[in-house]
Amino acid sequence: MYVPPESPELDRARDVLRRTFGHADFRGLQAGVIHELLTGHSAMAVLPTGGGKSLCYQIPSLIRPGLGLVISPLIALMADQVQGLRQAGVAAERLDSNISMDERSDIWRRIDAGEVDLLYLSPEGLMQPWMLDRLSRTPLALIAVDEAHCVSQWGHDFRPEYRMLGRLAELFPDAPRLAVTATADARTRDDIRAELRLQGAAEFVDSFARPELALSAERKRGKGHDRVVELVLERPGRSGVIYAGSRDGTEKLAERLNAEGVPALAYHAGLDKAVRARRLEDFLEADAAVMVATIAFGMGVDKPDVRYVIHADPPAAIEAYWQEVGRAGRDGQPAEGITLYGSADMAWAARRIETREAPDEVKQVQSRKLRQFYAMLEGVTCRAAAVRRYFGEEGVGHCGVCDICVSPPTGIDATQAAQKALSAVHRLGGRLGRGRVIEHLMGKTKDVTPQEAQLPTFGIGREFSQPTWRDLFDTLIFEGLLREDPNDGRPLIGLGDVEGVRQVYRNERKVALRQTTDAPDSGGRAGGGMRKRREGRALTIPAENQLLFEALRSWRKEQAQLQHVPPYVIFHDATLAEIAAARPATLAALGKAGGVGQGKLDRYGEAVLKVVREN
Repeated sequence: MYVPPESPELDRARDVLRRTFGHADFRGLQAGVIHELLTGHSAMAVLPTGGGKSLCYQIPSLIRPGLGLVISPLIALMADQVQGLRQAGVAAERLDSNISMDERSDIWRRIDAGEVDLLYLSPEGLMQPWMLDRLSRTPLALIAVDEAHCVSQWGHDFRPEYRMLGRLAELFPDAPRLAVTATADARTRDDIRAELRLQGAAEFVDSFARPELALSAERKRGKGHDRVVELVLERPGRSGVIYAGSRDGTEKLAERLNAEGVPALAYHAGLDKAVRARRLEDFLEADAAVMVATIAFGMGVDKPDVRYVIHADPPAAIEAYWQEVGRAGRDGQPAEGITLYGSADMAWAARRIETREAPDEVKQVQSRKLRQFYAMLEGVTCRAAAVRRYFGEEGVGHCGVCDICVSPPTGIDATQAAQKALSAVHRLGGRLGRGRVIEHLMGKTKDVTPQEAQLPTFGIGREFSQPTWRDLFDTLIFEGLLREDPNDGRPLIGLGDVEGVRQVYRNERKVALRQTTDAPDSGGRAGGGMRKRREGRALTIPAENQLLFEALRSWRKEQAQLQHVPPYVIFHDATLAEIAAARPATLAALGKAGGVGQGKLDRYGEAVLKVVREN
């Protein structure tokens, strides 16, 4: 992690941090980003949700001479930050369509008098000729582009108006610029740099770890929103966000929840602006409320005590997923991200991508992101680790709290197939895309050259279909064993972690795939093992283990109440039953029980052993 040199500027920044915002010291990469701006340099920062992105431009705006200018995509987001800053005693204002002419005049008067520290504008409002002219006569401390992923056509929330912001480099050459976002893969970061003319700026990319988030996913079954209602009723008295794919879906689901006694609100772009504002306010102020929303809700909403996010209908990319589930647990306390999905959801998302007015190259990228997201949902590796690797993070371990870590699904050993894929990528020299490598493995390459046909990997992968090979390649990317080079819109597949690849070759590291219809011993149904585990009958506990099993359940219930989480997030019944049968006496023995990862062993191990000893 980059540690900036100590300086009077950083000392002053820490003083502002303590005095104005009440924090003892910077965390993560904040100090590095702030140091760049305080020394007059531009930067790009990708920091996780809840990682304090706003402080990276708010504090320098309070220290550097001039007005801090913040570009934000949503009025609700601007209003939220301005209100928070005012509570901290910072002179912050916003200019948007809700501000009256009299208020505007007063804001400009105070700006001219040097009485405003930060001004929030939308990109459309900023790029009006009269606004640019007015700001050209105003000394600027810095320019911050919030939610900067919106500038990229490769991103999940592309907004064409953000493309205009590249002109800021020439219009305000003396003002350092900062692009900040919580979700941007390598391709998106490259696009942000190019579009905002930040090629020479320092880049700060923090870990995407959210250890407080317990992620889970399950295939949809049954009709309607029955399962969503069940999940909400299992979490009484907690604030939550539910994402639905349509306006009508939000209304109907909110009605059902209210009929069950849950204080639920519907939120979508079709509602009157005043109604949306009132419902957002009600949600933010309530101790326990449920917001049922389309993607029109949420960007930048900073309600700290959201305990769960449920995707009744899933998004179409990992970036959108990570941003949306990131709205839970912003206070650092345990929270959940639950996704319900089905093949119809993926088909619907694929049709939407295909019908968009966008270049074919962009559609191809978005389609690949869609496949990668569903590969993660269907995968057999730690969900949090898969997301972090997707964003390019290395050295990632299992989280220990997601459903995969807690209760690993049935899968197949795909190590031999992975060896074939890795060997093919190596022999082809990293010069081809994944589709072309899959054709090579299946021996279906059109107009194959004699040199390629003679390679030992040509045609050795006929045991799997093309979709299964695609799933495996996605898994290998999630595992960090393969990497995709953006290559200006024509991605090339190459080897990733060298030592990890060697371990796979030497059979020291296994690669698993969830069972699929053309995989050996699949039983013809994808995810059959997981469904059986979830839908099976209640556990049968032998009489000699019953007392210890119930004691473990009582301990778990107490822990769940203390942490305000559902009991299964701590340990599933199957794990407790196994512990009751094995009666482990040491941490090493306890660690052998299914569903006891290292994280849970560290956190709960001694307490569980105490329950075992006393019963």
